[in-house]
Amino acid sequence: MSSATKKVGILGATGTVGQRFILLLSEHPVFKIHALGASSRSAGKAYKDAVRWKQARPIPEQVAGMVVKACEAELFKDCDVVFSGLDADVAGDIEMAMLKQDIAVFSNAKNYRRDPAVPLIVPTVNSNHFDIIPYQRELHNLKKGFLITNANCSTTGLVVPLKALQDAFGPMSHIIVNTQQAISGAGYPGVPSLDILDNVVPYIGGEEEKMEWEVGKIMGGVASDKKAFEHLPNTVVSATCTRVPVLDGHLESVSVKFANGCPEIEKVYEVLENYSSEAEKLGCYLAPAKPIVVTREADRPQPRLDRENLKGQAVTVGRVRKCPVLDIKFVLLVHNTVLGAAGSSVLNAEIAVAKGLI
Repeated sequence: MSSATKKVGILGATGTVGQRFILLLSEHPVFKIHALGASSRSAGKAYKDAVRWKQARPIPEQVAGMVVKACEAELFKDCDVVFSGLDADVAGDIEMAMLKQDIAVFSNAKNYRRDPAVPLIVPTVNSNHFDIIPYQRELHNLKKGFLITNANCSTTGLVVPLKALQDAFGPMSHIIVNTQQAISGAGYPGVPSLDILDNVVPYIGGEEEKMEWEVGKIMGGVASDKKAFEHLPNTVVSATCTRVPVLDGHLESVSVKFANGCPEIEKVYEVLENYSSEAEKLGCYLAPAKPIVVTREADRPQPRLDRENLKGQAVTVGRVRKCPVLDIKFVLLVHNTVLGAAGSSVLNAEIAVAKGLI
């Protein structure tokens, strides 16, 4: 990975994901925080005065006094990279304006995930989807800018072990997933306390539809002309998403059926333990040494015990066993604001630098 530093801007810097971006980038060897963007209510204030900081670590000193800007493309034109933690209701127009400014944009919002020329990348799964960037630049008449989107946080955790299994055992015909999602995924102030304390909420608006669609784009391929994505043609996903009273870490119970027959459980464990991705091979700073941490303890993974595995950039998988309805089932845990959000964006940007795109 290049050692030349890059100036970065953070949009939605006062929000939950924006705060996580600041922690990840404050000591980064390549990306240097250059500009912070937020709503008009925060613009013009010092960051420490604009934010309601909700992270376990304090605001980095070099950021605390930075003046927050409005999220206007002209104010970020000297940035090499912009990371967006904006809410979907405002992200679309702002991110497109940044792209038109010829900036490399890495978005956490849903707005462009279904765009046929925009990659939807989980960095330890489908970094080959960067191959479409020359075509995207051609479409928008760009020289150095491009737009990459993250997956939904729960989708991100799901596709990492699924990719390992698909590579080893071939396509899956059916995938059933039930999520128990942390409250930080709803942002701040998030879910009202009277709704979540002593309770589980069996509905998260739009979440199930995102998971059921995104898997097909992420785990599919890139067309031979590198101008389109090829979605998985014969894989059906059924998701049920719930909100639980956990601060960080989405737990997911997964059952899968393979098109070519059921593999042995010990072989599944072996495949998960040995899975690797291009990010490690490229020497990316945030790439986990192992994209999947496998546990064989009967009661793991657990959010409080396992969400920080490999600094939150790995997915922890356990309880692999035969499924009497499909073929196999397992439980996974993903840190929803690290790999599931800001961590994916930063690692995606590191991959782009290593590939010479930035």
